[in-house]
Amino acid sequence: MAKKEAHKGPEEADNREIGDAYSFVALERHSKLVLCWELGRRDRTTTDDFISKLRTATADPWFQITTDGFNPYSWAIDSGLSDRADYAQLVKVYAAPREGEQRYSPAEVVEAVPKPVPANPDKRRICTSHVERQNLSIRMGMRRMTRLTNAFSKKWENLKVAYTIWFVFYNFCRVHQSLRITPAMEAGITDHVWDLGELLA
Repeated sequence: MAKKEAHKGPEEADNREIGDAYSFVALERHSKLVLCWELGRRDRTTTDDFISKLRTATADPWFQITTDGFNPYSWAIDSGLSDRADYAQLVKVYAAPREGEQRYSPAEVVEAVPKPVPANPDKRRICTSHVERQNLSIRMGMRRMTRLTNAFSKKWENLKVAYTIWFVFYNFCRVHQSLRITPAMEAGITDHVWDLGELLA
């Protein structure tokens, strides 16, 4: 659900880096490696930029991708990845929030509807659970994304830097609990856990 944006003055109206920002994240399900991410508006322009990054970050062999029901994904993937990816959406149906939960808790998911889009994805692999768990990791590991925090970013530039540091740390320094190694090691990109000195270098 899109957040309501603060009122913008005439000079701010054309500035795409003022107001709410959304993070788009692509995760490889087996290695848990974050392949790419994009920060921007929840719109078609940002979605196109994100899918363009995903194309650059992936090899030519055929793969499968699952997204939520956000419509611009269909257009972006059709134009940017349809030549080497099967695509499906997982559309979640939410219940109305219970009394007292409207502000602090997400609505309960009552149904998740797989929706193949128009290629031929493996229905057993239509899943967004891995990237949703990554969203939790972001909120747990990056203070700027904690709910009701006073550590939010006033500038997109600062938020982009925070995300960059987090994703490099996640891929190369943080040992994944189920893998027992880092995602970058599981993907064969590196042979050891990076320390903070390597991260900063």
